[in-house]
Amino acid sequence: MHYPTYEDVIRFHGHTCPGVTFGYRAAGIAMERTGSVRAPDEELVVIVENDACGVDAFQVVTGCTVGKGNLLLRDLGKNAWTLINRTTGKAVRIATRPSFSIEAIDPEFLPLRARAWGPVATPEEKQAYLEHLMAICDAILTRPAEEIFTIQEIEPEVPERARIFRSYICAVCGESVAESRVRMRDGKTVCIPCAGEYTRGW
Repeated sequence: MHYPTYEDVIRFHGHTCPGVTFGYRAAGIAMERTGSVRAPDEELVVIVENDACGVDAFQVVTGCTVGKGNLLLRDLGKNAWTLINRTTGKAVRIATRPSFSIEAIDPEFLPLRARAWGPVATPEEKQAYLEHLMAICDAILTRPAEEIFTIQEIEPEVPERARIFRSYICAVCGESVAESRVRMRDGKTVCIPCAGEYTRGW
């Protein structure tokens, strides 16, 4: 399979970290298991279950983005991602195994990171942190997939393709707002911020 490299993902994300590395490995596995190539349009759909670093890897590898409407965030706080191939009908959900946590790979890493990121870190502590970081990322990239993840072929509900909505002008602020997000206030069309919040504590 041909898709962007780990280095491409790191450049996009801005730094190397375990989170984006988990995402890169999971995205590659998902692409292979579903027989997918990078999506120029909405051929693929990605559902992410967190808003953390791994999401960036899925954007780069799969070509799914919020702007195209085929990257859906369901922030459940889980390190899990689903890839759906609209063409083949194949879909896979991948989640990290609790037994393959950063703490399990390297118990020294998190305390070392706290010291290295601290205001009085020594050059030796910073260097040790980088060495441990690279070792963890290498483990994520090279260990057997089933050791790192649970991988499930699933029958998903395929989301509809993104719609293009008519725009309306907010009667209060004068800005354009999509029809799907319009609210009514005093009989006038307004945007969500200008509509104001209504809640009874629910």
